[in-house]
Parts: sequence; C-alpha cells; structure tokens
Amino acid sequence: MKHKQMPPFLFKPGYVLAAMLVSAPALAVDFHGYMRSGVGATAGGGDQACFQAAGAPAKYRLGNECETYAEIGLGQEVWKEGDKSFYVDSMIAYNSRQANDYEATRTDTNGGANHPFDEGGDVAIRQFNVVGHNLIESLPGADIWAGKRYYKRHDVHINDYYYWDVSGPGAGIEDIDLGFAKASIAWIRNTDGDYVYQGSGTGTNIANDTLDIRLAEIDVNPNGKLEIGYDYGKANLTDEQERDPGYTDQKGHLITLEHTQGDWFGGYNKLALQYGTDGIIGSSGRNSTGNSDGKMLRLVNQGVVGLTDNIEMMYVQIYEDRDFDNDSGQEWLSFGVRPVYKWNETMSTALEFGYDRIDPQADGERSRDLKKLTLAQQWSAGRSFWARPQIRVFATYAKWDGGRYQAASESIDAGDDDGLTFGVQAEAWW
Repeated sequence: MKHKQMPPFLFKPGYVLAAMLVSAPALAVDFHGYMRSGVGATAGGGDQACFQAAGAPAKYRLGNECETYAEIGLGQEVWKEGDKSFYVDSMIAYNSRQANDYEATRTDTNGGANHPFDEGGDVAIRQFNVVGHNLIESLPGADIWAGKRYYKRHDVHINDYYYWDVSGPGAGIEDIDLGFAKASIAWIRNTDGDYVYQGSGTGTNIANDTLDIRLAEIDVNPNGKLEIGYDYGKANLTDEQERDPGYTDQKGHLITLEHTQGDWFGGYNKLALQYGTDGIIGSSGRNSTGNSDGKMLRLVNQGVVGLTDNIEMMYVQIYEDRDFDNDSGQEWLSFGVRPVYKWNETMSTALEFGYDRIDPQADGERSRDLKKLTLAQQWSAGRSFWARPQIRVFATYAKWDGGRYQAASESIDAGDDDGLTFGVQAEAWW
C-alpha cells in the first residue's frame, strides 16, 4: 500500500514550531515589568531638556524624564511539592535617549561608557535568580535565594531616589520568622569600574562585598512598623590592589532605622534615618573604594495622603550631610510635593514642585539650587495615585542658580538660568 505524501509546507520550520506550541501544555509564566517613554521639546527649539541640580543625587521626575526606559521580567514557579517550591525570575532592562525610531546599543569614544546623550541605548541584565521557598525544615516560611536580583529596595517615587539599595549578584536567606520580626541576611557584590593603580597606571576593578542584615515588620505602635538594617561593605582586594597607596578606604558601615506608619490621613508616612561611614557613603548601601574617610547622616521622610475625596498628594523631605576628610563632601536638602486632583475614574491633573539645594564642603565652592514645577493632565487606569498605565501631557519650568544644571542639553544655552519644556509621556508597571 502506498503511503499518502504529506504537503511539503508542513515540514517548514515555522509550521513545525507552530505545531509544537499548539500541542505543548500551557505554561503559567509571570510577565511583569516597567516602562516609561514619550516625546518632548524645549521652548525656543530643540529636544526635551531635563533638569537636575549639579551634585544632587536625584531629580523630580514628573515631566522631567528624557529617556525611554523599560524593564521586562519573566518568572515562573518551576517546581512545587506540598509547601515547598522553586521560582526562577529574570529581568532585562533597556535605556535610550528616545531620539530615533531605531536606537541600538552603542559605545561612545570616551573610554567605552555609554554617554547619556548618545543616540544609542543600553541593554542590561538586571535580574536572574532562583528562590527556594520553605526548603529548610527548621525555618518554616523562609526563602533561600541566589543569583542577581533587586534586593529589598527602598526608594522615593517622585524623584526616583533609592536611599537603601544593595541590589546585585548575591545570595541569602530572607523572611525568617522570629515572632517579633522577619529577619533577612544577604551577601551581595558590586564592582567598582573606575579603579586605576596609582603606581603603574594600570589595574583591575575592585570587587566590593556587602553583608546586609535586616529585621523587618516589627510592631511598635498601632499601624506602625519598624525596620532595622545594618550593612557592612568591604573591598575584596587582590594583592596588587592591597599594595596600592592611592586606595586606603576599603570598608564602610551603614545603619538604617525606618518607621512606616499606615492609616496616615488616608495613606502612609515613611521616615528613614541612616548613618554611614567611609566607603559606603557614596551610595545607598553598596561599598565603593575611595581615597578618603568620612561620615554621612541622611534623613528621608515621605508619604502619600488623601487631602480630600478627590485629592491625593505625595510629599518628600530629604536631608543628607556627607562629611569627607578631604573636604569633597556636601550637604543636600530636597523638598517635593505632587498633589493630584481626580476629575473622574480615569482623568486627573497633577502639579509637582521640587526643590534641591547643594552646599559643597570645600571652601570657595558656592552653593547651588534648582527649582522645578510641572503641570500635567493625566489619564490613568483608575483613581489611585499609584494607578498605571498612565498617559500624561505636561509642561515643565525649571530655574537654577550657582552654575549650570547637571543634565547638559544642547537645547539650553550655556548662559541660561531657566528653561521650559513640554511633551507627552506614558508610564506603566505591571
């Protein structure tokens, strides 16, 4: 008996792949991420300028973001037996100037780093890790993990400021139930990328290790919880780096106390107090090897409150004092508010005011400040301050003193001390 010949198109790779996907069992993959992108311009001509006080660690975001940034995450629980499980998570991030249709990753001519105003973009691996839940019999409910991940980050939304963030490649055990608190401990590494041996002019990067210990969810008052953290950072130096006379500061300490008050005028208030020393000062908990000892005091107070049934407002006050032995430190004072008036379930109007002031420690350097005001008409997926996706039409005005603002742009002349921009932006997280 002669077999019937199958149509030749069924053997093409595309049809074979489609058949495999249709026949394979459905996979419950978690798709999560973040994105912001838009288009803007500067009054007087040119693309959108963004305004940040020179030396300030952050800027107020609304109507003041000049890039396309996206994080695409895929995760899945790959094994489960009873109350034990393994979860695999991943995230790829992309950042570009949002200047063209096609913006590939590129390297500039200044030492191999991507310049923020290049036409290209950056692609980065932000997370790839495995979390094992409830695997240790003596620690029910605790997770063990290893890989690269965002680790218990603490930030201020309206200026995108991460004041406690030791994220990176590492490993740890988290959420150990102590009865009065949840304990977590982690070892995380971040490597300096700018090390050059002082003697010969060559060298390798410095591997900085951070030990992070936290006690969270401590009940201290009605609807109030306390989190206590200690971070110890130390440079894991090679023999060559140990002999380097230019890098003597090889460790740092950071102590964090943070109180979160729920049910606070229809929202919450979060107050964080941090004290850091030496190598940990220049970041948000990660150690970095420098050439001067010092100390840092930081106070961050933030929250979201419901002023009326139709008005919500986020606010933040920041004070940071970095005192270095070589007088390279500074004081940073920041204040910002973003009230939002809700016209209906999807439409709102937001007004954001932000102020930053930098007072350098060194004699002879003048203080500098920047004031920024944005008005935005918004359409959101719901009434909440946090409702996203959101599309907003905005206009932003900024005025600065004490030198040019930090984010350079050809759209603002060198001698100017103010600027006006406008545009449309989308933002989403899911």
